[in-house]
Amino acid sequence: MISQLNSPSIYLICGIIIAFVAAVCVVFMVRAYRAGIAIGMDPAKLKRALTSSVTFSILPSIGILLGVIALSGSLGTPWPWLRLSVIGALHYETQVAQAAAEQVGLSSLSASAMTPRAFATIAFLMSVCIMWGMILSILFNKAYLKKLGGQKTKESSGKPGFGDSAMVAMFIGLVSTYIGSYIGGFVSGQGVLTFRGDLTPIIVAAVSALVMACFIYLSEKKHLVWLESFSIAGSMLVGMLAAILI
Repeated sequence: MISQLNSPSIYLICGIIIAFVAAVCVVFMVRAYRAGIAIGMDPAKLKRALTSSVTFSILPSIGILLGVIALSGSLGTPWPWLRLSVIGALHYETQVAQAAAEQVGLSSLSASAMTPRAFATIAFLMSVCIMWGMILSILFNKAYLKKLGGQKTKESSGKPGFGDSAMVAMFIGLVSTYIGSYIGGFVSGQGVLTFRGDLTPIIVAAVSALVMACFIYLSEKKHLVWLESFSIAGSMLVGMLAAILI
């Protein structure tokens, strides 16, 4: 199955889409540069901005590359490459792929257990579940932008806006779900608690959280803002290293 998912035809299909998106990015970059020149911006400053943008785009993409590598073992290389190059997000793709795999009867994302039907279901859900951001933006962004003035007024008074609170609540729920599943996989009880599962996910989550906290401390308290670009990739790499050592 993996040989089929890595076949030249799949590479061609995914490669064409990625090339189109890359071409669009280049077109907008050139148009933005020309627009800056047209309004009288200093070409030297524009070139410095371009160089710094390239640098700070490469560093966070290390985490994305790790996601492609992690998913390629079970879904082949072209499909994760497409998903994480165009519109996908690392935490979203891995989560939905795992959930879809469980629903089609796979205990985990495994190359040996992958079937054409399972891959089709996983790929379909990974695509459909993330498209609503684009659709809702087309339908409701104009009305939302009109409300941003009032939103900024509330934020200027020292009170967090609804968007900030909703985002924090969403991530707390997401992290709680993951940690709850890790604890549930480790602990089972029938009158008396018995510990029989694998502690590795819990330890990896704790180590990754600690590393992320160190990055946040250094960037916010020590004013090393440039470290923010390394935070996701660094936390993932240290978490993976902890899993290997355990």
